[in-house]
Amino acid sequence: MAHEATASRLVFHMSAMERGGSAGRNDLMFLRTALLVLKKDFAIEVKTLEILVTTLFFAVSCVLVFSFAFVKEGQAPPDAAAGILWIAIAFSGTLALGRTFERERYAETLRALLLAPAPRPALYVGKLLGILVLLALDALILVPLIALLFTAPLFARRLLLLLLLAGGTVGFAAVGTLFAAMLIRSRTRDVLLPILLYPITVPVIICGVRGTAALLESPPDETTAIMWLGILFALDVVFLTLALWTFEPLMTE
Repeated sequence: MAHEATASRLVFHMSAMERGGSAGRNDLMFLRTALLVLKKDFAIEVKTLEILVTTLFFAVSCVLVFSFAFVKEGQAPPDAAAGILWIAIAFSGTLALGRTFERERYAETLRALLLAPAPRPALYVGKLLGILVLLALDALILVPLIALLFTAPLFARRLLLLLLLAGGTVGFAAVGTLFAAMLIRSRTRDVLLPILLYPITVPVIICGVRGTAALLESPPDETTAIMWLGILFALDVVFLTLALWTFEPLMTE
């Protein structure tokens, strides 16, 4: 019920913006719509903590299993921490995408949002921002946990690591948000989402893993990390541009 009420208020605000808007204020309306969608998702998550707790539990369990498998006598393979960090982010991100849009399907709120007089790409951006917040909170727990369990110097170059995490999560979430919205009415969405998502986001994950692994070397290989970071940001631009361009026609029936 809270979800439906929050979504109804959101549609009302969008309608009010449309009535009071003009052609010269399209950019402002786009931003306000995206922030309203983010606010709606944030309000629901604060009340339930369902997705955050579920994704964190899954990600931490994944890291613990890998630590028992790879850490022997207090030592782990040099690049293990980098790979496990990004595996945990990818798996927990997939779970977050599925659960977020499951809410929309259950309450039919996505259909209401699509019928609202608001730019549809703004709806995509709002959902994307919500997923990014969840992934950022997951990473906030995963990075120190992996650094502790794998004795990995993840904090040696904090800024580069932060940029790699930001670039990787944006690229992953940009594609994932588009596919999750597209598959919302499919009966096999839980199977199709990872099948579609992982092959396309493999370049993003590879860049994140290789860039992070470069930071774990002794001394950290900043040049290599920056190279992978540049590729990662280029992929982000491509994925975001394509997602914004295709979201409206894909969601139009």
